Amino acid sequence: MSVVSGTVEDIDDAAREHGTPGGADMHTWTAGPFLGFDTETTGVDPHTDRIVTAALVTRDARGTRQRTWLIDPGVEIPAPASAIHGVTTDRARAEGAAPREALEEIAAALVRAFEDGVPVVAYNACFDLTLLEHELARWALPTLADRLGRAPSPVLDPLVIDRALDHDRVGTRKLGDLCGHYRVEVLESLHTAEVDVLATLQLLECLLGAFPELPARSLAELHEWQRGCHRDWATAFNARRAEEGLPGVDLEWLPSAEPAAVRTLPV
Repeated sequence: MSVVSGTVEDIDDAAREHGTPGGADMHTWTAGPFLGFDTETTGVDPHTDRIVTAALVTRDARGTRQRTWLIDPGVEIPAPASAIHGVTTDRARAEGAAPREALEEIAAALVRAFEDGVPVVAYNACFDLTLLEHELARWALPTLADRLGRAPSPVLDPLVIDRALDHDRVGTRKLGDLCGHYRVEVLESLHTAEVDVLATLQLLECLLGAFPELPARSLAELHEWQRGCHRDWATAFNARRAEEGLPGVDLEWLPSAEPAAVRTLPV
């Protein structure tokens, strides 16, 4: 069962159909572990842009542990992107890891979590996970879907959750906006990957408290519910964009299990 904008909808059949793993028991998964994930990039197109920094943050009964990467993306970092995350082309080239090495480490850690049923928490997961899949394919590495034999899951995305359960709230829904709305204290500036992940994990905790229907559901149910919520939102968003003559967004929330199309991208 799952909640859609205040109404209850049975999605057990959908969860079984798509083969999403159950992960932890529905009554205990909120205690963790969680694996937070975020990237900072060369731009805003997940199909063509590159990862500049990434962070993985594990939160469990032992506390919080993080690992970060600075990557030489192999291309110039545009000045507007550097202005956001603070990494210039010169710094990335001087200090950054080789992309294949770093991407393999990131992918391996994410796959371990998915295989163990540990939810990966990402704000606007559609962007970060799609970007990562294209980066892996670009550097001739197996994608997450290749390694798993299925689409990545379970994933928890505070943006999708908030947009679905509080859809009438006006205003933008950037990470900083939601942190302000749910009173998440951010001690450092956002737009560094590790700070964004920590804020996202705290935001998820606030959402679980604000909407008690969430922890009452299994991870598999929540994953499939988010997938449907994203598709509904993207369909409406794309219709508005089309009226303005603008391109839309992917209808699928996360990369599919058949990402062959990304393999033609140049290095």
